[in-house]
Amino acid sequence: MAMIHKEISDFTVQAYLNNEFKTVTKEDILGKWSVFFFYPADFTFVCPTELEDLANKYEEFKEIGCEIYSVSCDTHFVHKAWHDASERIQKIQYPMLADPTHALAKDFEVYIEESGVAERGSFIVNSQGQIVAYEVIAGNVGRNADELLRRVQASQFVAEHGDEVCPAKWQPGADTLKPSLDLVGQL
Repeated sequence: MAMIHKEISDFTVQAYLNNEFKTVTKEDILGKWSVFFFYPADFTFVCPTELEDLANKYEEFKEIGCEIYSVSCDTHFVHKAWHDASERIQKIQYPMLADPTHALAKDFEVYIEESGVAERGSFIVNSQGQIVAYEVIAGNVGRNADELLRRVQASQFVAEHGDEVCPAKWQPGADTLKPSLDLVGQL
């Protein structure tokens, strides 16, 4: 599953956002950075903790020009029902994409055929619609919005400064590295 630099396919899906249903397409994501945050299903256990964590960091993602798209194989109607029923989900201000046909889950290679749901996959997509970073983990382990934000920031930095790289635990403003023969084996 080598997804780095893969351009995501054209798509058109329904979304729930701010008490409305709206259509989201690939065209909508081009020109800005995006995170596609796949999770198994609405009305589950770990998922609301992750989506709330993202909701709490959403302003920071927006400040760096990155949109969040949570995605499950549920319908937009189920997203609305979950939003109405859960205090955690009511905090969400980012689009909740519905993928009942599994088109997105299959394109991002996180669809679990035997259960009809998506794995927990986080995909950072650049402004050209290409995947530049991703993580897929087992359904019983939640993710961390702080680390995802840091990875988006690092991905944006290296996209802008192609001759520099970000070392482990890099944070915005910290030192980066300029790859050279002198650094090989020295760090």
